[in-house]
Amino acid sequence: MASEKLTISGLAGRYAVALFDLAKEANALDDVAKDLATLEALLIESAELTNLTQSPVFSREEQGRAMAAVADKAGLGKLVQNFLAVVANNRRLDQLKNIIKEFSRQLAHHKGEVNASVVTAHKLSKDQLDALKAKLKSMVGRDVNVETDVDESLLGGMVVNIGSRMIDSSLKTKLANLEESMKEVG
Repeated sequence: MASEKLTISGLAGRYAVALFDLAKEANALDDVAKDLATLEALLIESAELTNLTQSPVFSREEQGRAMAAVADKAGLGKLVQNFLAVVANNRRLDQLKNIIKEFSRQLAHHKGEVNASVVTAHKLSKDQLDALKAKLKSMVGRDVNVETDVDESLLGGMVVNIGSRMIDSSLKTKLANLEESMKEVG
């Protein structure tokens, strides 16, 4: 377990801590993490599901029944199904994506890992991703979970966010800095 204290705040953080504690007590952290990853993928894939969780038009009973059906169809475990029922009953489904993110953050901290967000101009190959993970691990001294995204406007290079640190080596930023320094000269 990591020695540093993880700061949890906000509504999503409190729900994530509650789920984390229940999963830890049931020795089901990895199962719950897998179920939440499945749920997150469903939220990304389905605009209707996202609308169900975000819209105040649906009653708490409608949201609860719909989420129970989704959880059952997706094969989510009983712990996550019960958790979703509580979240729906408390009218907090609009916080579901944030809860999943906070749970993942807490799980990574528990495992002694660090999360990093990497945005590149082009999709990284497996070799490039492995090399990046190794470099980041050497920088922070712990295993690093890397989330990647592509932004073609960067032109080249990458932007890495680890905790509160940001490393921007994108060609777009370098060109903007060059342009700014040229304005000062001329």
